Amino acid sequence: HSTPPALCFKQTDLPVGCSPHPAAMAQQQVVVVVDPVSTGGCVAAEAKARGYEVISAWCDEITVDMRNTVSHAAKGLKYLASVDEKSTIAESAAAVKAAAGGRTIVACIVGSESGITFADKLSLELGVRSNGIFSGGDRRNKSVQQKAVKAAGLRAVREALGTTWAEVAHFVDTETMPVVVKPVESCGSDGVKLCKTKEETRAHFQLLMEGQRRAGAQGAAVLVQEFLKGKEYVVDHVSRDGVHKVVMVWVYDKRTTNGAAFVYYGMIPVDVNSPEALVLIKYTDGVLNALKLDNGPTHGEVMMTSDGPCLVEMNCRSHGWDGAWVPLAKLLTGGYAQPGVALDSHVDGAAFDKIPMKCPSPFKAAGQNVMLVSFFSGSVRTTPGYDKMRKMSSFVALQTGVTVGSKVELTIDLFTAVGVLVLANKDKKQLEADLAEVRKMEKDGLFTYDEDVDPAQFEQTRDMVMPVGRRRTESLDNIVLRAAGPTPTGRSSANLLPVAIAAFAAGALVGLMAGRRMK
Repeated sequence: HSTPPALCFKQTDLPVGCSPHPAAMAQQQVVVVVDPVSTGGCVAAEAKARGYEVISAWCDEITVDMRNTVSHAAKGLKYLASVDEKSTIAESAAAVKAAAGGRTIVACIVGSESGITFADKLSLELGVRSNGIFSGGDRRNKSVQQKAVKAAGLRAVREALGTTWAEVAHFVDTETMPVVVKPVESCGSDGVKLCKTKEETRAHFQLLMEGQRRAGAQGAAVLVQEFLKGKEYVVDHVSRDGVHKVVMVWVYDKRTTNGAAFVYYGMIPVDVNSPEALVLIKYTDGVLNALKLDNGPTHGEVMMTSDGPCLVEMNCRSHGWDGAWVPLAKLLTGGYAQPGVALDSHVDGAAFDKIPMKCPSPFKAAGQNVMLVSFFSGSVRTTPGYDKMRKMSSFVALQTGVTVGSKVELTIDLFTAVGVLVLANKDKKQLEADLAEVRKMEKDGLFTYDEDVDPAQFEQTRDMVMPVGRRRTESLDNIVLRAAGPTPTGRSSANLLPVAIAAFAAGALVGLMAGRRMK
């Protein structure tokens, strides 16, 4: 298979809010980041900017393609060393200590989804701040999460887990259709499908069991779950010693598009003092306690149903999307975002204490992250839509891997989105007008093509899941943030900020879209 999208960009400035940490520079302390891809690269860059040496540690599940997916924030970052997971945790810890060369290891932080389990074990073995081993099983396992939540007396999703169809057949027979079928370990909508019939459910179940996913789990079990009706929210926390601080609340804008049920159109900030946020935060705090996630960043996805909030999944690491949302988060909060606070939670208790329990209400700015959707496909000749966006008064950043010559397909998931647009404006009406114009441009076509495929002519495949190996070409807009004052910890914010592109890439399946180009 061809190599999946690395989406690597030119190294420019380090993230806003980063400043050298004198103690770290003097003592040459070391931060270990496990699987520093996607937003994990932002965490690594934050540590490096504060003067820490950084060691990249790689779990044995991560694929070569995923390992080579370097986010913009970490592009060109010089690690002290790179260590691969060994046959035992003791051997892995010994290798990390040897790589540190006598320097003090002060933190071991998870970078991306694939590294969660290894990071829990390694941090414990290294004797640094850790969530440790969860008695209920692997915290990354979505079924383990739901069982722990249910045991804590919180609303949990009805589900069946299995590696064979016989293990889930009774649930499918008795559950109201549609149902959601997903890998037990995945991220970024990888392999998730809404199935409307028993036959469709069985076909996708078999497909997932026979396929492989980039997120690091091969041959893993498959979950069949009730379809939660409602609105899906994100609650992002950072915790230290069981103190859970809300750094952002978002609501997903997902729509049925191009034959796919779960296409992301963006993330909209939610006021933390709104009635729904107050309920969501209380519920999510309960989930964190149930899973004993006492330290570090978490990215909770929760559905607000007619009978209250229900966990979709708890991602025991920073919010993904390559950190594309970080610039907007800093505008909304007045200068801080999850990657920096995540580092604070591990190495700087005083700085963590200065972060408020909840992000500001009201926000310091109006804005949202917009996932750009393509309703056409073909080889890109020109990009007039991008040119118009850059001229909007609400424009903050356009993060995209699509350039002239790129092959664009219909957007059916995060991986086929054609960019992340960050919009912010003091004038909320102008923000809404600019967003409406963007949505109109998508329908009219963001690009001109050497040859077009209209949606009406597009022949859908059975499972509308991203196949393996999609490649994007390199591109990045250097952007100017229009606001960003000092952070609560006193770190200054720069005016120029390079932003990483694109949605956090996670998995794809082998053998999909027969007859079509494999990504």
